[in-house]
Amino acid sequence: MKRFLWALFGVAALTGLDQWTKQLAVAHLQGQPNIPIWDGVFELQFLTNRGAAFGIFQNQRWIFLVTTVLIMAALLWFFIKLPKEKRYLPLAVICVALEAGALGNMIDRVRLGYVVDFLYFKLIDFPIFNVADCYVTVGTILAAILLLFYYKEADWERITGKAKKAQSIETAEAESDEKEENVK
Repeated sequence: MKRFLWALFGVAALTGLDQWTKQLAVAHLQGQPNIPIWDGVFELQFLTNRGAAFGIFQNQRWIFLVTTVLIMAALLWFFIKLPKEKRYLPLAVICVALEAGALGNMIDRVRLGYVVDFLYFKLIDFPIFNVADCYVTVGTILAAILLLFYYKEADWERITGKAKKAQSIETAEAESDEKEENVK
């Protein structure tokens, strides 16, 4: 229960930070010229995004809401399934960041009908994004790295519960073989 409360606090804090930065963007950037932070590289630029990254699915709010709810449910399931050992703490933290990112943008879509974006890497002309997008992007990349290079197949089996099922089948087969030998 303590782990769940810490996760809930983490999601609330990260979502709060995202919403606060978006409020600052609305108050100080909307209708204003771009603010260079590092000239030619990074700037603050206000944008209302009614779609997803790269402008796809414009004005398809219901798709985002349904998808976000499903993703958040899957993340919650995964978080609950994670063993409560220190080894799995990075995945738990990533789940918290991903939940906060999804929730932060969902709040915008429900409340405003669009997502507030304001961070722009001008050097590479990257799509304008926000803090919630950072949680999702960094969390996804870290999860992929951890799942590909750090956690082994046995870890994945522990998380999904497949190891217990496989052990149960092996135990049942061994007991069956033992009974057959006793009959002979």
